[in-house]
Amino acid sequence: MRHTLITLFQQSPQAIGTLRDRLCAALRQAIHHGALSVGQRLPSSRVLAGDLNLSRVTVEAAYGQLEAEGYLQRRVGQGTFVAIRIAKSPPPATRTAMPRLSLRGQQIVHTGGCRDPQHPQAFAAGSPDLRAFPLALWKQLTAQRLRLQGESLLRYGDPQGYLPLREAIAAHVNQTRGVVCDASQVIVLTSSQQALQMIATLLLDSGDSVWMEEPGYAGARNAFISAGAALTPVAVDGDGLQAEPSLPDPRLIYLTPSHQYPTGAALSLARRLALLAQAERQQAWIIEDDYDSEFHYDGLPIPAMQGLDRHGRVLYLGTFSKSLFPSLRLAYLIVPPALVAPFVTARTVYDGHSAQLMQAVTAEFIRQGHFAARCAADGSARKAEPLRHGRSRRRRPAAQRLAAARPRGGAQPAGVAARRPYARVNGAIPNGSGPARWLAAGFFGPDAGRDPQRRRAAGADRRGLALPRRDAGRLIARSGASPPPAAGGRSPPASARRSNHRWRSAPSGCPAHCR
Repeated sequence: MRHTLITLFQQSPQAIGTLRDRLCAALRQAIHHGALSVGQRLPSSRVLAGDLNLSRVTVEAAYGQLEAEGYLQRRVGQGTFVAIRIAKSPPPATRTAMPRLSLRGQQIVHTGGCRDPQHPQAFAAGSPDLRAFPLALWKQLTAQRLRLQGESLLRYGDPQGYLPLREAIAAHVNQTRGVVCDASQVIVLTSSQQALQMIATLLLDSGDSVWMEEPGYAGARNAFISAGAALTPVAVDGDGLQAEPSLPDPRLIYLTPSHQYPTGAALSLARRLALLAQAERQQAWIIEDDYDSEFHYDGLPIPAMQGLDRHGRVLYLGTFSKSLFPSLRLAYLIVPPALVAPFVTARTVYDGHSAQLMQAVTAEFIRQGHFAARCAADGSARKAEPLRHGRSRRRRPAAQRLAAARPRGGAQPAGVAARRPYARVNGAIPNGSGPARWLAAGFFGPDAGRDPQRRRAAGADRRGLALPRRDAGRLIARSGASPPPAAGGRSPPASARRSNHRWRSAPSGCPAHCR
């Protein structure tokens, strides 16, 4: 027996841990394999320590650990004995059989699950450009929240979500999407997939009919199939989902109305109202998955369908995974007041609540206006897909735009004079005359690109990137440029040449977005 223990101890991998852990593993292995039988006495701690070249304290600690686990029994004055008989396990099967799963488990496995790429991939949906994320600002806000609320953020949180974040979400979707709600209707979740799974669990029974857009989002399809629902594919055209009278009455309707996935169609107003009326008549529920409302090429996004709901039949779903970053693991579900309590209770059964720290940082990020600024930035989230309010074309340096707009051999166009990208223009300039006209006509001449001071006043740095134009008059004065006469032979006023005023309005010929 002593030889067996010595061999097992020497063969035990050193990566297990301490010497005590290795000895415990060798003794367990000897008992499991039958080398030590029930009632057999083990060597004393002094003898075994000498055989294994260990300290007696280590052997005593190993014996005590195995006694606590039930393997050994120690009797005062008699010694240490094996206390348990373990049947030898059969040899492992060459082929592992599929474990028996429940019907629901089999349905979940059959769907194939939902996996997102862990690394950037071409044409992968839902992957933001993380290089444009303000990581330094996020670190600063995280350190600030830990400094101000450190201990409270380490405790268990509200299953419905961190209240300041719910208030920030309610205000944001109300202002940008027209969603009618307050913070008491917002539930903060880990992901939109978790929200769909909770909806399927709480609102669907096996065999209930669910209308799904075809083609549509596979994650929603998997969630409804796992609940045993009967899916009804509904075709999509340029105006969104086409509801036919021959379709079975739905218990639930899943929609991406503002930007249908994956075709990009928007559900028309007439069809929105018809679906809302049908949901009210048949007491059905509508899921509005507003998965990417922050992303837009031109104009404003279409208002949310939830804002048209007058009978409390729409559940509005959003996520921060695409507008901030995927590993944040924060999404939100806005439900009618009658469904708040059931969903909050169900959340306690799932995972309790989302991480308190990330909720607090996200709430502060929204409250300070960084989220709105990020959503309004030109191409800050995707280089190929500018965010909402972004222009589809890249900004060119101001000097290049003015040169392109100037007719060959002609004078500077009046409307170009006050185009000031990235700048707020301060004062009245009637009819394109005055200082702004003087800047365009005289200062942005053919040699402006070779003069660093003129380039800076023109809004271009050494690399040709557009910069904010501040105190252009001061830069012009330093450059020594002579102000030419403005249109009509009038010279600029002396106050314009001496002062550093910033004029508020642009000439009448300037486009509206420059004002």
